[in-house]
Amino acid sequence: MTIHYYVRSREQDEQLGLLEQEEAQQSSGKEEVKENKVDKEKKKEEFFDGKSEVATFRTNCPNCNVPCDTNMKLVDIPHFKEVVIMATVCDACGHKDNEVKGGSGIEPKGTKITLKITDPSDMSRDVLKSDTASMAIPELDFCAEMGTLGGRFTTLEGLLEGIKEQLSDSNPFFKGDSSDKERASKIEIFCQEVQKIISGERLGDHFILDDPAGNSYLQNVYAPDPDPEMTIEQYERTYEQNEDLGLNDMKTENYETS
Repeated sequence: MTIHYYVRSREQDEQLGLLEQEEAQQSSGKEEVKENKVDKEKKKEEFFDGKSEVATFRTNCPNCNVPCDTNMKLVDIPHFKEVVIMATVCDACGHKDNEVKGGSGIEPKGTKITLKITDPSDMSRDVLKSDTASMAIPELDFCAEMGTLGGRFTTLEGLLEGIKEQLSDSNPFFKGDSSDKERASKIEIFCQEVQKIISGERLGDHFILDDPAGNSYLQNVYAPDPDPEMTIEQYERTYEQNEDLGLNDMKTENYETS
């Protein structure tokens, strides 16, 4: 027995129906190449630039739980760093909320910023308060711990207004018949003193922004020169501060995986 292999002619491939399959594969291959080119062009067109564009995604309103839009944008603050600002506006109940996140993680050292308020124009200074920062006004015996008001990018006036609103308007324990009259009176007096600082009637007080994560900022109106009324102190975090930030449980050197 002898076996002879030969190459089929085009007519034989056509009779067997193989020619149609080859043409279909070739045409599908050309279509895939075209689709890939189109997809690449679309991806180039749809490339998102976080610095110049605003990203929008759907969330639920923290006040009424109705679906609403949240806008997010990457902002480069001069003489500081990049931050992510998220703003939510609910069309159903009118609730507005904004949140600021540091775009570069936790700094090696904490930052303590102290500003002596000497002029009403200080209220227009930009303030970036991260959610890890605490605030203090020593002359009023006021101190707000980490997490108060969350993360905000506003002015000093806006931040003080937020403190007033948090203490007076948004606090149910200082309102109604069940409230402590003495404590409510102290809060009212404190809010009046804060209002005097905002209006410029009270000057010379110190505003302290202490951020163990180093992600807070207070505008230097003399930049790039030093601000004579503002001091910035870099310090080593304590064990308790690292614990609050969750750094004590993070091991990034000489670790082993099972």
